Amino acid sequence: MRGFDNLDMNILYELKKDGNISVPILSKKLGCNSSVLYSRIKRLVKKKLIKKFTIEIDDSLLGIDVKASVGINRDPKFKEQIYQSLMEIPDVVSISEVTGRFDMIVRIYAQDLEALHTAVIQKIGKIEGIQNTETFVELQKTNKEPAYINKSK
Repeated sequence: MRGFDNLDMNILYELKKDGNISVPILSKKLGCNSSVLYSRIKRLVKKKLIKKFTIEIDDSLLGIDVKASVGINRDPKFKEQIYQSLMEIPDVVSISEVTGRFDMIVRIYAQDLEALHTAVIQKIGKIEGIQNTETFVELQKTNKEPAYINKSK
């Protein structure tokens, strides 16, 4: 894949599973010298294939019990103002411009259904230029790694 070999892909696979794994342990898992792994990881960061090392948070322990996506249709004249207004809403965690039935999809994390309702109706719904919304509450989520990150044989 565009200048990345099996060792690179195996490093990505292991780091995706556990970004906190130590290089010596990763070295044993992959059967590769630690110094080689250090330089490979550094190269993957330099080439911007690895953008950052991060953590995974259990949102439910912070009181986030409802996650939803909100499809939004908007007046194109208000695009920037809508974007800025959405960015000011604490419950909004991401904004994507999309093709298809909606102009935007906004991801919301809320404490409960009442907080979601408040965010959608009283905050998002009152932004000038928003024509209509449709909310999709997440019932269950299963993540699947993309094919390129699956461990090479």
